[in-house]
Amino acid sequence: MTLCSPKIFTLALTILMTVFLASGAFASSGGDASSAITSINIGFHWAGILCIVIFVLSYAAVLSEEYTHMRKSKPVMLGAGLIWIVIAIVAPDYGVSKDDLHTAITHGLNEYASLLLFLLAAMTYISALENRNVFAVIRMKLVLSGMSLRQLFWATGILAFFLSPIADNLTTALVMGTVIMAVGHSNAKFITMGCINIVCAANAGGAFSPFGDITTLMVWQAGQVEFFEFFTLFLPSLVCFVIPATIMSFFIPKEQPEAIDEHVKMKRGAKVIIGFAFMTIAMAVGFEQMLGLPPFVGMMTGLSVLMITAWFIRHISLSRGMGRDKDFDILDNVASAEWDTLLFFFGVIFSVGGLAFLGYLELLSTTFYEGWGASATNIMLGFASAIIDNIPVMFAVLTMNPEMDHFQWLLITLTAGVGGSMLSIGSAAGVALMGVGRGYYTFFSHLKWTPVIILGYGAAVATHFWVNGHMITQ
Repeated sequence: MTLCSPKIFTLALTILMTVFLASGAFASSGGDASSAITSINIGFHWAGILCIVIFVLSYAAVLSEEYTHMRKSKPVMLGAGLIWIVIAIVAPDYGVSKDDLHTAITHGLNEYASLLLFLLAAMTYISALENRNVFAVIRMKLVLSGMSLRQLFWATGILAFFLSPIADNLTTALVMGTVIMAVGHSNAKFITMGCINIVCAANAGGAFSPFGDITTLMVWQAGQVEFFEFFTLFLPSLVCFVIPATIMSFFIPKEQPEAIDEHVKMKRGAKVIIGFAFMTIAMAVGFEQMLGLPPFVGMMTGLSVLMITAWFIRHISLSRGMGRDKDFDILDNVASAEWDTLLFFFGVIFSVGGLAFLGYLELLSTTFYEGWGASATNIMLGFASAIIDNIPVMFAVLTMNPEMDHFQWLLITLTAGVGGSMLSIGSAAGVALMGVGRGYYTFFSHLKWTPVIILGYGAAVATHFWVNGHMITQ
């Protein structure tokens, strides 16, 4: 690991940011127990320092995943457990009973469980569609389209932008990334810029849909933004994608890619599963809007439909040569869900929840949202999400729960969603493509185009103020 390593660079910025934030909390801390036991305001206490150190070290282990090959979920889960052990040791000194402590930690459990069930259903559908060759057919049609490299650059970007709101930014990036690798062959410049474009497009597309990213899903399930209100971010998200893509496209040659012979067909039941996937999304929205049920109820109901459909595909033969597919086991699709991401999410929620219980997030909310103002803070957090990751940033904001109008909640949804595009390690889409485009798409190849991406980020924020400024009430 060299001194110029992107992981070292990011780790240094993360530690500096954590120390800065913690110092603001320590300076404001009074150290008295809260009568409502919402937090204990531990201040500059050894236990609080230890919990912050544990959080930083666990995240440092996440940043070193590329070198250690240790899944990111493992250190954050350990960190979350250690943080709450420390809290349990010192809590009695602040008048916190075991019942109060139990209530505090199960609050995080309720939030995690609803998100886990929602994401598990969504990921199982995505895995089933991959199994039925749906994404492989999309890839084949693009590869055999006969378009030039510049046209493919735009086609993959546009598809990523519109597929991400449905399939999520990570899956979209992986599908489109394989297209770039397939048609790019040894054209390093096209592969690099194509991957950057896909990261920007997938993150921008995911920002205007509750299904596009984990952070938008968190905001929706927290009730801060209604389902249809997310679509007011469409134009800012589009601007965030189009500006960097337009500038980069001038550097893409118009030449034709090398010819490729690839033929793939969708497997039995693919179109039915696509239909049920849209039905499941409709149920999640409808249950929440009309019945007041959490969205995960609709998703799990849709998952049951998928499981029954898989049973028919596995056991029932049809006419016209459509026999049983004995290899299609839906439980294999459940097992192939992104469990590392789901468990990483567990570690983040309980780590951040522990720091919130210690009083640090309340103090940070006072320091930044009341000191700097909501607009400046939310824009700054977009840059932070490129360094730290948007999941802990968004969960911290939701835990702080600052008093903001809908305009500001939409702003933080936008900035946290697209801010990760500034660095290759700032989003799940970027990290995934560094694996797909290994040797071509790297931290530093992405960094060369960061100024252009920041230009798109600034234009997106300005567009949000322009088109949604009438929503400002504070």
